[in-house]
Amino acid sequence: MFRKFILNKKLLSLGMAVALIATGACVEEDEPILKDDELEADRWVTLVGAFMGDAPGDGNGGTNIYAISYEDAIDPEMEFDVFDDGEPVKSNRTARLQVSEDGGTLFNIAYGGENGGEYAKFDIRGGSNYVQEDVTVNISQYAGTSPRWSKLYDGDKTGIAVNVANIAANNATDPTADYQYYRGTATVLGLDMQETLISGYKSYELPLSTEEELAGHTIFRLDAPVLNQAGDKLLIGTWMRKYNPSTGERETEWDRLGSKTLVVDYPSLENPTLITSTQADGDCSGYRSNVNQLADDGYIYQATTRDSNGSHILRIGSNNEYDNTYALSLDDALGLTDTYVDAWKYVSNGIGYALIRHGEEDQGYVVRMDLNQKTASIVQGLPNDPDVRFNQFQGFLVSGDDLLLPISPLGQDGNIYVLHSQTNEVSIGAKIINKPGNHFIGVF
Repeated sequence: MFRKFILNKKLLSLGMAVALIATGACVEEDEPILKDDELEADRWVTLVGAFMGDAPGDGNGGTNIYAISYEDAIDPEMEFDVFDDGEPVKSNRTARLQVSEDGGTLFNIAYGGENGGEYAKFDIRGGSNYVQEDVTVNISQYAGTSPRWSKLYDGDKTGIAVNVANIAANNATDPTADYQYYRGTATVLGLDMQETLISGYKSYELPLSTEEELAGHTIFRLDAPVLNQAGDKLLIGTWMRKYNPSTGERETEWDRLGSKTLVVDYPSLENPTLITSTQADGDCSGYRSNVNQLADDGYIYQATTRDSNGSHILRIGSNNEYDNTYALSLDDALGLTDTYVDAWKYVSNGIGYALIRHGEEDQGYVVRMDLNQKTASIVQGLPNDPDVRFNQFQGFLVSGDDLLLPISPLGQDGNIYVLHSQTNEVSIGAKIINKPGNHFIGVF
């Protein structure tokens, strides 16, 4: 008889716990007593590692994955070697992966190379056993060979890929014309993840204000799409860039604009508009993971990067506008300068965790944030090593109030850690074996 065991015994009522202990019984599959969003012990957890390319930690040598049970992932007596025992993922560089809510299906869009833009899904069967389904679809003709994308939390129905291409001045082909703007063509594409097909796409220019465009500002990249609570708007983060209107050269030092987010109707993907924060001026596109998170209070919380005053957490309300009365400055909350969020994840009840570096350091730290109180603190009980890196981190796994996170110094062995968000406690899970120059970039 197949049986499932309870992950968190605190979820049992006292009476049930006593009954189980007294009878030696276990809980059958058709008698679930897990609380909402609590993961089951036999759920597959995909551990992801990135190989070095030319330099340690660059992650450009490819990606390996390995599936373990949740029960084993949080067990400090277990150990796993994703680099020797895992399965490579098709991608020219670090793959951008997504996993179904039940942990049983992996989704991938190959990033760069001859298969760049190819979407495929895999049945997860444990260990290195990832079985690709026969049907694939290539979105490169719409969103390029290196698209940014995220899965919407709509029951694994939809993925959204985004791209900005062909940025140029309006007078690029006619130098006698007066300069007016730099613009690219933005594409927002919907993926039907169940039927493995493109469900729709839209392309459009994204003009800024006349004053901003005359100064050379433009939207360079889109990323981190998230669906609002009402399910009728997509919000997509932007990465800004500035060119010198006279020379056409890209500027590296410039007065930044307020953080901007693209809002489009969903599911039509039409009516693009831009909203602007007055509380921060960093980009809100993230890098390898989604920095726009829908919380249980209905707000979308957003982390900025490349901010002139360190990373901030901003929020967007149900009206799909920035709440410009709210901002959490990580510099101020942590007493640091030039804080940079590499990735972050909302957990529950106003608590989220950010993976940061700061100043001139590359060392990564884990920060617990109370978004309701607008406070933050560095989590204790984790490796404090100058070779800890989070710059390519992609995947967190949330189970109820807990967050799973793989951490190791570059090229060294480490562990999966369980962060208990409501108590700020840390538990050590399975040992993860590393190789020189390699690093871990997530669990899904």
